[in-house]
Amino acid sequence: MLPLTMATIGEVNVIRRVNGNGETKRFLENLGFVIGAEITVLSAIGGNVIVCVKDSRVAINADMARHIMV
Repeated sequence: MLPLTMATIGEVNVIRRVNGNGETKRFLENLGFVIGAEITVLSAIGGNVIVCVKDSRVAINADMARHIMV
């Protein structure tokens, strides 16, 4: 398992765990970052990532990306 910030661009990954406090977990869950969901990193600049999750493009900062384990 590794954080989303370390995932390879263009590779399909599966979310294994979402870390953080309750508020952070709820925020990410509302964006579609749930355990078992397939996720693809489309772009990464300085730890900030643009991903495709559940047929939507979502941009998240490096702090949030570190909470998502793939």
